[in-house]
Amino acid sequence: MNLKTTNPALYYLQRAAFYLLVIVIAFYLLAPFLWAVLTSLRSPGDLFLPPAQFITAETTFQNYTQVFSNPNFQRGLLYSLIVAVGSVLISLLIGSFAAYALGRFRFKGKQIIMYVILAVSVFPQIAVLSGLYTLISNLGLYNNPVGLILTYLIFTIPFTVWVLTSFVRDIPGELEEAALVDGASPLQTLFQVLFPVMMPALVTTGLLAFINAWNEYLFALTFTSTNRTVPVVIANYSGATQFDQPWGPIMAASIVVTVPLIILVLVFQRNIVSGLTAGAVKG
Repeated sequence: MNLKTTNPALYYLQRAAFYLLVIVIAFYLLAPFLWAVLTSLRSPGDLFLPPAQFITAETTFQNYTQVFSNPNFQRGLLYSLIVAVGSVLISLLIGSFAAYALGRFRFKGKQIIMYVILAVSVFPQIAVLSGLYTLISNLGLYNNPVGLILTYLIFTIPFTVWVLTSFVRDIPGELEEAALVDGASPLQTLFQVLFPVMMPALVTTGLLAFINAWNEYLFALTFTSTNRTVPVVIANYSGATQFDQPWGPIMAASIVVTVPLIILVLVFQRNIVSGLTAGAVKG
């Protein structure tokens, strides 16, 4: 029987408690971001006002003007975009081939390979930092976006392979069999048959890998000196003097690099949900 008809008071009490919990969680998650937005829209003299006066203070866009006129920030955005897009494209290409092999073919050592991939994905970055620094220096890729792309593949490829493999396993084998009967090669089957079916998983893994590469800080700080990505630029943002703390421009820069990620998530939210839940339920 329906609780709404048997005990309306209890039903509406549960609904009210549920929505109250949702509001509390949403406020807890969004409050830091909203406070950062307010800080980015306030002048330096308003940053130390009491909360009530700070919220109602005059809005200004001078922090955003200062940020966008900063050449270091402009270069940081460009390098972040190059590095993130480059690492994601390479990861999706390599990860798709690896996932196709691991998800479709049987061979000795496949489980060991999967465990190694999982181990690499959870390995701390600091543990491989010195070895990667030596490798990047010997290859002449220090302070080069290509060097960052190669280092980012350490954490983007394992994640891509692991997610795509579980998705490929659940694709009906009849699709490949039909393509092979029609004379398609394995590569044609992968690109023309499986890739369209894998699109939700590709969008999901690509977007999550892009976010990880876009926000990465440790490798970008270590392997670059001038051609730095935007997280390092923001972390090194300084004021007019050593005693000046430019919280307004820092928050403005943080909002600028965060908003595109939010837009991407909102645009591809259906693909993300379907890609994350694919393979979770066996038919």
